Amino acid sequence: MKNKQTIISAVNELLIKKFGIPRRSKVLPNPLDLLIATILSQNTNDNNSYKAFQNLKSRYKSWEELLSEKRIVIENVIRVAGLAKQKSGAIKNLITELNKRGSLSLNFIKGLDNDSAIEQLIGFKGVGVKTASCVLLFALDRNVCPVDTHVHRTVNRVGIVSEKTPDKTFLELNKNFPEGIAHSFHTNLIRLGREICKPTNPGCGVCPLIKLCGYTDKNLKMKTAGKKREFMLLDNVG
Repeated sequence: MKNKQTIISAVNELLIKKFGIPRRSKVLPNPLDLLIATILSQNTNDNNSYKAFQNLKSRYKSWEELLSEKRIVIENVIRVAGLAKQKSGAIKNLITELNKRGSLSLNFIKGLDNDSAIEQLIGFKGVGVKTASCVLLFALDRNVCPVDTHVHRTVNRVGIVSEKTPDKTFLELNKNFPEGIAHSFHTNLIRLGREICKPTNPGCGVCPLIKLCGYTDKNLKMKTAGKKREFMLLDNVG
């Protein structure tokens, strides 16, 4: 059995051959912007969370304005993202707690190692490991692979890891992760999960990973992929 790093690299190459090298922002987004956008992205699609983020940016000139804003108003502004009450509470709490530290900035995590940065971020209400790791990958350009439901499902089906929860998958997947490929690996796995490796009736017949995938219940009847979905919220935060 090939080691995990070899399989990850092989999967990355096959995904790039299928989907190409994912586009990403030429300029890294502000970490606080990215964190707020990621909170908005929880349990909804990228288009709706992008609309909610743009609603915030167009209504408020700076995040400082949220300090005096009522949570219910923020809830109405971001309603398109769903779970608006919980997300507005998380955003309001984040801004309030950062203000207590003396600065509405996440610059304090830039000098921390990955584990310490994640530990700091998950201390904020509504911020879990996936959300925190997205900040590291997309805003700090760290070689960290966040694990959402798509990444969790696909890497376990392939056999890269064998874990029951996304957080456990994250810990195991990111042990000695191959250098320089986290963004392409993460982004293309999300596309794979959205278009082909779906929770039910996966399109194994068109999957680029079929030859190395360890999934035993392959669905070879489906010969076409689902709707192409290239837009990725976190590569469009700016």
